Amino acid sequence: MRAARTPFFRTTLLAAGLLASAFSATAQEKFTYATNWYAQAEHGGFYQALATGLYKKEGLDVTIKMGGPQVNIVQLMAAGQVDCIMGYDVQTFNGWEQGINAVTVAAAFQKDPQVLIGHPGVVNKMEDLKGKTILISSAANTTYWPWLRSTYKLDESQARPYTFNIQPFVADKNVVQQGYLSSEPYAIEKEAKFKPTVFLLADYGWPPYATTIACMEKTVKERPKAVAAFVKASMEGWKSYLKGDPTPGNALIKKDNPNMTDDRIAVGIKLMNETGMVFGGDAAKLGAGIMTDERMKKTFDMLVDMKLLDPKKVDLKKTYTLQFVKDLKILP
Repeated sequence: MRAARTPFFRTTLLAAGLLASAFSATAQEKFTYATNWYAQAEHGGFYQALATGLYKKEGLDVTIKMGGPQVNIVQLMAAGQVDCIMGYDVQTFNGWEQGINAVTVAAAFQKDPQVLIGHPGVVNKMEDLKGKTILISSAANTTYWPWLRSTYKLDESQARPYTFNIQPFVADKNVVQQGYLSSEPYAIEKEAKFKPTVFLLADYGWPPYATTIACMEKTVKERPKAVAAFVKASMEGWKSYLKGDPTPGNALIKKDNPNMTDDRIAVGIKLMNETGMVFGGDAAKLGAGIMTDERMKKTFDMLVDMKLLDPKKVDLKKTYTLQFVKDLKILP
């Protein structure tokens, strides 16, 4: 005859079950990543990793916090409100100058999607920028504009404020404006009914990486396993998004940003593949997320040469680490 289970036995089983549940709940380590703008195709790899369970597979409970024009993600990270951010080489270097010790741990984009846009027949090559009015944002004055001005012998007086409105460009054929690879050029083509001339600055020598994963130095030192897991899953997410079915990621993008349309997402994916944004350059052989010492030094030296960075205040070797990407080799 089977012995009756005592209250003690039942209590022990209950306690064991509660412990197992508690362990299961805490097995997924919480991790928050802040993006640099409203959700879009250019953030797709991260949303895809979340939607398809790649982060969960690596033991992370990830939250993607959407950025925007009024969101200072660097300050959020410095204050400990997010773990890592969608960064930019120049931004990280400047942060160290200001006492914000952020470290770039991976670069999803091998190229910066920054473009200049001109009217066909008027601006057909970069040399045609001379004498044109060039609309740029305030941020450009401490990033690509000094490089552009020096490289193509432009005059400071050519620069005018860009107000994120395409109408001044559409109205004047002698105006050139800045843009984001899949955003303004597509908006101009759709609204003004002509295909503008588009120059991807990265193809003309502008060296920074973009759409990086940057974390505070403290996070990298104290939570290396979590950072490694986030980098790995994110780059697998990019492969899935660009080379597989992006539907799961797109659903989350549109949930965060209801204004994002299917046609704009499709254009973004198409252009990222065509330009080798994620899997071009060194990533074609070394895998998604890769960075190199040579490339980081090139950007650093350029900023120093343009007097945009004080090398006495910033130690290049502290601003990035290759430990999370050098052996990753997630190929297309």
